[in-house]
Amino acid sequence: MVHRLFRARYVAALVAVSLLTTLAISAKTGLASTRKAAAAPKNTAPATVSGTVQVGSTLTANNGTWDNNPTSFTYQWRRCDQNGGSCSSISGANAQTYTLENVDSGNTLRVVVTAHNTDGTASSTSVPTAVVSAATPAAPQPAATGCPKVAQGATSVSVADIAAPARLQVASFSPSPSVITRGVQSFQLTLHVTDTCGNPVSGANVYATAVPFQQFSIPAEQATGTDGSVTLTFNRMAGFPATPRQQLLALFVRASRPGDNVLAGISTRRLVSIHVNLHG
Repeated sequence: MVHRLFRARYVAALVAVSLLTTLAISAKTGLASTRKAAAAPKNTAPATVSGTVQVGSTLTANNGTWDNNPTSFTYQWRRCDQNGGSCSSISGANAQTYTLENVDSGNTLRVVVTAHNTDGTASSTSVPTAVVSAATPAAPQPAATGCPKVAQGATSVSVADIAAPARLQVASFSPSPSVITRGVQSFQLTLHVTDTCGNPVSGANVYATAVPFQQFSIPAEQATGTDGSVTLTFNRMAGFPATPRQQLLALFVRASRPGDNVLAGISTRRLVSIHVNLHG
């Protein structure tokens, strides 16, 4: 009888100890859980989005304000309808910035910012952006002519500012006198130089010679003035007239940029002719 009573008391004692141990462990676990939840990041000001809401522009996620010292943040951009609803995550849009694409036009965007630390995570979703507008159409670009523009107040462009594919042109010429007679001892030839866009060109070197040679002297190469023109003087030589029946005096004319290869670059060449009347 005594033995049975002792055994019952012993079992009861073991049950009590086990129950106390279980309660202690549960209390400790609950306290740890409470402390862990309290130490996870806590958002105190929501995430926001900054940037121009237009296709081609870049938006930036601002983290907002957090308690409990987040150690890192991750991001997920979401595309929503015009009212900021019906959102869906954008595949691969997990950076702090997002560049708006054509598919975003007419929609709004939100960003979900998730804060992390060793005790847990928490997320904050921004309010929707304004409706994304389409990209501004690019202004049509002028053709790459190589021709500079005439500056305000100027009457010509500088030969130094012309670039390929533009070239120089001997646009017109005017002899004085207009007809070469047997008695002419000299004449002048005024040449007008433009670029291929029709702008008068200043500073272009102009060379001219009568062909065949020895009919008239070869004047020194001269540069065009601010109106794009230059006047050269030719003096008669023993070779004129070239034949008793000569009716035209042909001249080879070249315009070039100083320092350039006269056979390349923007240079140009032209044959012009003046009427000859040996019986006048």
